[in-house]
Amino acid sequence: MKDVITVIMAGGRGERLMPLTRDRSKPAVPFGGVYRLIDLPLSNCINSQLYKIVIFPQYKSQSMVDHIEEGWNIFSMDLGHYIRIAAPQQRLGAEWYRGTADCVRQNLFLIERERPRHLLILSGDHVYKMDYTIFREYHEQQGADVTVALLEVERSTASGYGIAEVDNNFRIVAWEEKPKDPKPIPDDPERSLASMGIYLFKTEVLLELLKKTDYDDFGKDIIPNYLQTLKIIAYPYRRLNRIKDYIRLMDPEGSRKMQLTEQTRDSQYWRDVGTLDAYWNANMDLTGVDPFFNLYGSLWPIRTFQRQYPPAKFVFNQREGKNPRVGTAVDSLVAPGCIVSGGTVRSSVLSYNVMVRSWAEVDESVIMDNVEVGRHCRIKKAIIDKHNVIPPHTQIGIDPAEDRKRFVVTPRGIVVVPKGYFQPDS
Repeated sequence: MKDVITVIMAGGRGERLMPLTRDRSKPAVPFGGVYRLIDLPLSNCINSQLYKIVIFPQYKSQSMVDHIEEGWNIFSMDLGHYIRIAAPQQRLGAEWYRGTADCVRQNLFLIERERPRHLLILSGDHVYKMDYTIFREYHEQQGADVTVALLEVERSTASGYGIAEVDNNFRIVAWEEKPKDPKPIPDDPERSLASMGIYLFKTEVLLELLKKTDYDDFGKDIIPNYLQTLKIIAYPYRRLNRIKDYIRLMDPEGSRKMQLTEQTRDSQYWRDVGTLDAYWNANMDLTGVDPFFNLYGSLWPIRTFQRQYPPAKFVFNQREGKNPRVGTAVDSLVAPGCIVSGGTVRSSVLSYNVMVRSWAEVDESVIMDNVEVGRHCRIKKAIIDKHNVIPPHTQIGIDPAEDRKRFVVTPRGIVVVPKGYFQPDS
């Protein structure tokens, strides 16, 4: 993969994730207790032996930049490896980035000076595992100018994506960006083929396109306008990202000697956490005995910057009397620095340095850094951003009418408490 440069789009404002993105970009939003969203595509790159990575930030990027500099300084320039954060520079005029294609256009000098064979375009805010070596091999075997990763989604949710139609050879023959009435898969009227925002371009093809056009976006402009003149191929993610299915399709007679290990079911998993409900769902998918998305596998590790906190601690085992006080957490992820002090945590994700006081209950919630949950609090189906000291006896997620007076409440009923809302002695 030495002849591939990876570009990660990390400038997202994430307006539908407000208030979580009030002070941070979407790729910098915490995930899974100890990670940030951008850790997922970066880990996919490292696991796919992609070591030339350029990140394009824009909106409120400082916390993401700090995170990458602290946790991803693992590359050797002597070996030609790097991770570069290329801040917007207005090299082509006074405008900031108008879209994904314009973002790459304004930074073409970074690509032209190396002239890689392929350019891999990724989003910095999706949750998934993907072997990009399989993606690249498929792209070359198909003789594609551009390959786009596609995912089967329910038609009821498909209007939020670019929707593709393909022929029997997986060539994309039609494309609509966020249509009101998404076209179904021919043999499945309830589902559509949605873009995952993952593109692999022949570099020379992309350079020519960007220089001769002023198109802003890959999905909105370039893909639909070049279906007739370029060979644009679909990569069926759920069919090929699982290695045994990839081998069956690409080598039906078993002539190739590929020593590959079958991945677990989360090789089929992908979430665009573009809304608060989707973000909460993705975190909940990490919990439980057999999670839908597994952070504990050794074959495809997810790395990040690990902060220096002591181990999580669970204290009090007073089971007698009228008010038993037992510190427990079940079906949950609990980060270092947390103390569950006589409270109960169920099916939740706790980030660094969270304190759950006695007789408090936290259910199906995402609690970010430096939060204290006071005694006798009841927290249910909530997202609580960092730096909150929640007073004793507070109820969140119990009375929707009361919650809406103070907080954002999502269509699913998830209550979102912004950063620093509860101050000490408030």
